[in-house]
Amino acid sequence: MTDTEQTDYKLTLRSLKKEDYPHIKRIMDLVYAGMGGAWTPEEFAVLIDHFSEGQICIEDKGKVIAAALAIIVNSQEFEKQRHTYEDVVSGGEMTSHDPEGDALYGVDIFVDPDYRGLRLGRRLYDARKELCETLNLKSIIFGGRIPGYGKHAKEMTPAEYIKKVKATEIYDPVLTFQLSNDFHIKKILKNYIPEDTQSDAYGVLMEWNNIYYEKKQVLFGGRKAYPRIGIVQWQMRSFNDLDEFLHQVDFFVDAMAGYNSDLIVFPELLNAPLLKNFNQENPAEAMRSLCEYTEDIRAAFVNLAISYNINIVAGSLPLLRGDDLYNVAFLCRRDGTWDAQDKLHITPDEAQYWGFRAAVPWGSLIPISAKSGCWYAMMWNFPNCPGTWRTKA
Repeated sequence: MTDTEQTDYKLTLRSLKKEDYPHIKRIMDLVYAGMGGAWTPEEFAVLIDHFSEGQICIEDKGKVIAAALAIIVNSQEFEKQRHTYEDVVSGGEMTSHDPEGDALYGVDIFVDPDYRGLRLGRRLYDARKELCETLNLKSIIFGGRIPGYGKHAKEMTPAEYIKKVKATEIYDPVLTFQLSNDFHIKKILKNYIPEDTQSDAYGVLMEWNNIYYEKKQVLFGGRKAYPRIGIVQWQMRSFNDLDEFLHQVDFFVDAMAGYNSDLIVFPELLNAPLLKNFNQENPAEAMRSLCEYTEDIRAAFVNLAISYNINIVAGSLPLLRGDDLYNVAFLCRRDGTWDAQDKLHITPDEAQYWGFRAAVPWGSLIPISAKSGCWYAMMWNFPNCPGTWRTKA
């Protein structure tokens, strides 16, 4: 009789596939019954699409019985400031995933209750460590739960609880396990998972360091620690037509590129001087007519961004969607892509005089190489944006 025949198990470690979702849902519904249960099929698919190598599972005779989910992040964004689980998963969109990042962030790990006691969690952690070494990432980080703390919350602080767990005076089913797997505590995360009543909503940022990590030598095109931002002193001058307007734009882009700027910022409604070509008796009608230039101006800014190898916040321009008029900022990237953000809070004069409508959601201007530069750009154009961003950070 072979060894395989002598056991009830036949375990295999492998990468997860989209077809595994029914198994994942079954386990998550069991493990997280009081915390929302399983992810949706769409959220699970996003993980596979973004980073298939980071989604690991153990199967027993074809049935998934344990899994570990992860993304790659820029470690500084999570180590230097407190964050929540929602900041990591972004409502299931995983916008925190950065293929050029330097750390593996453990999104989740869970084991079928029927298979506990087989040290499958340790096997998954070992697989994560191997992946971290293979991808030459400097560390594994994650926000760990402390489900035993809820019972002690009235008698001690989270820090006191953690100290007693480290001293083996208290056993915590999650933290004790993580400490035994060579992870160390970086900081306490308040309100990490609000619905985690067992942990009193606290989490602990844990880290495992890859001793084989070698810092990557980025020769060109890498993330800059200190982006150079150029702010255009536009001055409202008269333009007879669009060509004359774009000639002036080209002048400023050329000047800023000469200073090796990473991001150039134009002011809000920079094409307003062209209103003189339309009905002066009806300001709202004139502003709507000005929209006929918007697509040409945006396309011109994209071409300038490519030609001068510079990211450009093209001020803001009026844009019609159906019958609604919006004040829209365009981010034109040096790689030829672009994004748009509607102004969130329209002033009373903008609404009454020109008929602008306010936007509701935060758009997609954030993910560029000079994130802090874009923050500054939005602060300058739209002062309300930094507060909105701060709630996302």
